[in-house]
Amino acid sequence: MTDVHPDTAPASPLTAAARAVVPLAAAHAAAADTDRSLHPDVVEAIVAAGFTRHFAPPGACGPPGTFADLLTAAAELGTGCPSAAWIASVCASAGRLTGLLPGAGREEVWAKGDGTVVAAGLIPAGTAVPVPGGWRLTGAWPYVSGSGFADWTLLAARTEAGGRTQVRVFAVPAADCTVRDTWRTLGMRGTGSNTVVAEAVTVPAERTVPLDTLVSGASFPGAAPCHTVPLKAANGLTLAAPLLGAARGAVRRWTELVGERLTAPPAGVSGAPDRSTYEQALARSEGETDAAALLLARVGRVADEGEVDEAATARNARDCALAAEYLTAAVDRLLRSAGTRAHAEGEELQRRWRDLVCGAGHAALQFAPAARAWSFSRDQAQPRTGAAGQASG
Repeated sequence: MTDVHPDTAPASPLTAAARAVVPLAAAHAAAADTDRSLHPDVVEAIVAAGFTRHFAPPGACGPPGTFADLLTAAAELGTGCPSAAWIASVCASAGRLTGLLPGAGREEVWAKGDGTVVAAGLIPAGTAVPVPGGWRLTGAWPYVSGSGFADWTLLAARTEAGGRTQVRVFAVPAADCTVRDTWRTLGMRGTGSNTVVAEAVTVPAERTVPLDTLVSGASFPGAAPCHTVPLKAANGLTLAAPLLGAARGAVRRWTELVGERLTAPPAGVSGAPDRSTYEQALARSEGETDAAALLLARVGRVADEGEVDEAATARNARDCALAAEYLTAAVDRLLRSAGTRAHAEGEELQRRWRDLVCGAGHAALQFAPAARAWSFSRDQAQPRTGAAGQASG
C-alpha cells in the first residue's frame, strides 16, 4: 500500500484555498495571540476560501461539502495559525447546523449568500418565552468563537411551554446582540471566543429548532448527507482538525529549533543528552500526530455517510477524544525536549502548546464521557447470553 503524504495528495478546492491562506495566517498568528482576535484580513481570507459556507444548506451557496475536506483544509490552515483554523472549522460547523432550521429560516440566514458567517453558542445559557409568532430570548452565552464578526449566531436556551421544558436553538442576527470582551485564556486566544448577550430579542418561529433535532440530524426531503449526521458523530472532528494542524506546525517548529542536534551529539557538554533523545522525541511525536490523523480521517469518512448509527457515533466521539490526547501528548513532549528557549514568551512552539492544551480541553473532546458512551454502545451491540451460554433471543 502506497503512503500518500498530505502535502502531495490531490487537494480539494477548499484545501487548496486554505494552503493559500497559511502564509497570511502565520504572519498574523503572534499578533492574534496578543490581541485575542484574528486580523480582519485573516477573517476575510477564511471567508473567501469557502470555510464558512462549506456546509451551507442546499441551494444557499452551491452543493454542501464533506467532513473529509473540512478535516484536511482546517488541518492545513492550522499549520499556519491554530486560532484561524479553529474559527474556520467551528464556523463551518455552525453553518451546517443552520441546515436544520425550517426552510424560511434557512433562507433568511443565508440571504447574504457566500459571505455569510455563522457562530454558535450551544450551551443553554439563556431562556426563551413564547410570544405571538415566535419567542422572546434573553441570556448571555460564553465561549462563542467568531462572535466579533459573525452575521448570525445560533443560541441555545431553555423554554417553558405547555408545562414542558425544552432546549431550543435560535438563529439571531448580530445586530440584535452585543458582545462582551471576556475571552482571556491560556491558548486559542486569537479565536476571540467572547460572550454574546441577547436582551429580550424576539425570534420568529421559523428561526428556531429544538436542540434534539440538531443532535439527531435532519430528516427533511432533500437534506444533504452533512445535515443528516448526528451532532456527536461530527462535532469532535471540527474541534480536533485545527489541533491536528497545530501539532504538525509544532513538529516543524521543533525541528527548526533543535534540528542540528539530530545530526550530531552535543560536543564537550557533560551530561548533555545524546542524539537519541531527540530522535525518540521526534519519532514518537510525529508518530502520534500521524496516528491522530488516521483516526480523524476515519471519523470524516463515517460522518460523510450521513445517517450514522449510535455505535458509529460513539466510536467517532471516542476517536476524536483519543486523537486530541495523542496530539496534546505529542506537542507536550516536543516542548519539554526543546529546552528553555522554547519557553520564551514570544516563541511559536510554546504558543502552539498552549493552543493544543486549550483546544483539547473542550468538553466535546474529553475522553472519559466518550469512552463511557462507546463502551455502552459496544455492550448494547453484543449478543445476550443465557445461563447455558446460548445467545438469548
